[in-house]
Amino acid sequence: MPNLSEKGIYLPPSPIRKLVPYAEEAKRRGIKVHHLNIGQPDIPTPAVAVEAVRAIHDKVFEYSHSAGIESYRRKLAGYYNDIGIELTYEDLLITVGGSEAIFMAMTVCMNPGDEVLVPEPFYANYNGFAMEAGVNIKPIFSTIENDFALPPMEEFERHITPRTKAILICNPNNPTGYLYSQKELNQLRDIVKQYDLFLLSDEVYREYCYDGHKHISVMNLEGIEDNVVMIDSVSKRYSMCGVRLGTLASRNRAVIEAALKMAQARLSPPYLAQVAAEAALDAPKSYFEEVYNEYNKRRICIVNALNAIEGVYCPMPKGAFYTTVRLPIDDSDQFAQWMLEEFSYKGETVMLAPATGFYASRHLGHDEVRVAYVLKCEDLLAAAACIREALKVYPGRTI
Repeated sequence: MPNLSEKGIYLPPSPIRKLVPYAEEAKRRGIKVHHLNIGQPDIPTPAVAVEAVRAIHDKVFEYSHSAGIESYRRKLAGYYNDIGIELTYEDLLITVGGSEAIFMAMTVCMNPGDEVLVPEPFYANYNGFAMEAGVNIKPIFSTIENDFALPPMEEFERHITPRTKAILICNPNNPTGYLYSQKELNQLRDIVKQYDLFLLSDEVYREYCYDGHKHISVMNLEGIEDNVVMIDSVSKRYSMCGVRLGTLASRNRAVIEAALKMAQARLSPPYLAQVAAEAALDAPKSYFEEVYNEYNKRRICIVNALNAIEGVYCPMPKGAFYTTVRLPIDDSDQFAQWMLEEFSYKGETVMLAPATGFYASRHLGHDEVRVAYVLKCEDLLAAAACIREALKVYPGRTI
């Protein structure tokens, strides 16, 4: 039998999905599993998007332009301009989810062996995308002690080498829910400009910023227009995760042209997804108001419930619909598996995402889990009760 490639062997499994077999087995035993492990909203997709797909009468589903249907890109550029991000349709390349946009950005902006600085914890799949692109992630540690604020600029500069080509951020952040301020983004801008780096920014959660905080796009940082690449997606904005449609945006024409070569190799983004996404841009303002209010309610509900548990610390996230929580446990991977294999409370248990998978530094995250508050408050409270009772009997409790 021929050997697999090193990439095939060493690509990291998803910390969000690797416990799925244990959850499935728990369900077969009749246990109700509360899924706090994955950012799959239960919010309905906008009706205009669903109806647009139903109304398709095409006799042939043809390839679209490799960069995406022009009418969709023009309409999407209008959406960005309406929120203060000046882009033309030619600055946009439609991708197969935000994931492809991230992989393309890494591939066209960096050579194999180059380094990208990323504040950790970070979205777990960045590890896999970097390995596929042959790029090395250099983590910059942020701490739960200050709710995962951007690390000091001295830490970024300390890690810059001749192989450093980019900084990658997620704002608002997955998995922490932290939202970077204008001051923090200005500091990043200054370093990017000083060292002539790319700044890659994953901004898929921009609609969800709380407590009066506003999202600031890196596209609006002055003086580094050609250094910036923005990643976006319809998945969370419109609760359309299964549509798998994202966007790579840059005013740097060379970046777009290089990414288009990769896009031509996969021919085109999915046609039906583009029909749905273009229609979703017509979702009424009331849709977003209802969704925002629901997530805000869930945020407060789960954070208060978790912080009421002895030994637990849960920061109040400023954005997205995630929070990274510190638990009094010895090993988050073992705890998450134990919750599914050996524990239930009133016939229920919880599926969590161990935070170890959101760090590049292997010694971090062992007492942390990521919680996605994508369930109704009733279910979130039941999940918090399960965690509370589990911590009373977990053999690896530390305090």
